[in-house]
Parts: sequence; C-alpha cells; structure tokens
Amino acid sequence: MGTALGNAGWAFSLRSPYFLFRRYFMSSLGEEVKDWLVAIVVAVVLAFVIRQFIVELYVVDGPSMRPTLQSRERLVVNKFIYRMREPERGEIIVFRYPRDPSRDFIKRVIAVPGDTIEIKDGKVFLNQQLLNEDYILEKTLTNYPLSTVPAGHIFVMGDNRNNSEDSRFADVGFVPYDLIKGKAMVVFWPVAEAKSLP
Repeated sequence: MGTALGNAGWAFSLRSPYFLFRRYFMSSLGEEVKDWLVAIVVAVVLAFVIRQFIVELYVVDGPSMRPTLQSRERLVVNKFIYRMREPERGEIIVFRYPRDPSRDFIKRVIAVPGDTIEIKDGKVFLNQQLLNEDYILEKTLTNYPLSTVPAGHIFVMGDNRNNSEDSRFADVGFVPYDLIKGKAMVVFWPVAEAKSLP
C-alpha cells in the first residue's frame, strides 16, 4: 500500500501546476532564448564582416577638408570598392597615416600612378595641365616640384589647402594602396548637411 500511495503521489506530482509550468513554459522559453542567442551571434558576425570588409562609419576630425567636409560630420565609407578597382582622381578617401597607422586621414585623390603633379604659384598642374578645382576656397600657398606618382601609390591633398597635412609633406608623401581603407560615399549626419560625395 505504501508503494501504491507513493506511485499515486508521483503520478499526481507529474500533473501539478509547477511541473506543467516547468515542462511547457520553461522548455519553450529555453527554445526562445536559444533562438535569440543564435540571432545575436549571427548579427554580431554580420556586423563584424560588414564593418571589416564592406562599409564603416567615420567622424571627420579637423578642418583639413573644408569646405567639402566639416569637422564632426559623419560619413559612410565604402571599404569594398577598392578591392574591385583602383582609386580615381577627385575621390575622397580614408587612409592610414603612414607615420602612425593607428590614425586615419581623409583627403582627396589628386593624382594616380603615372600622373605628374606640380604646384607652382598657387596653381596645381596635373599632367602639366592646370587643374580646375572648384571645391577649394583658397589657392595653395605652398609649392611642390614636378613629380611623377609611382606605381601603387596616389597623391592626395585636403580641400583646405593651407590647413592640411597631405602628400605635399614628407610625413605623408605618396600614399601606397595598402594604406587605403576606403572611399567616402555619403555624409549622413547632421541630416541638414547630408549629401553624396564624388
């Protein structure tokens, strides 16, 4: 009889609200938690892949690209495009500072491999032709001797010519392709200044 009562009590406990709660609610909750964990892991992996290889957000730091870009503006930078093709003249790029690769610079591509570049009397000559630069406000005060851009490199300058550390100076010089991080595509913040970039 004791055994019968024990079995009866066990049978009763299997149908108790607590057991039913554990069996059905907790198991479904466990499945839901597992689904959420999978979704979070997938999202983190996708975010890493996107940030590492496709696009990244940047904040402009400093006045060197004025008037085109203002300090503290937010940009979308395409990190994939230069895996498909080489940089082109006039594009705005982000690259690692050659003297300190932990720092990123943003400048405009002025000349590409094989081009000649010269700055004389405030005028920029690309392949011995005067370069029309409607994106700058002040003429360049510095001169730069006639030089040819070597293979695998580009010559860059900031649009704010007289307040920019760029290829005119030895600290930057010709920028090798392997230091280029991507092409600035869009200003998205502040919203009032949102625009696409060349």
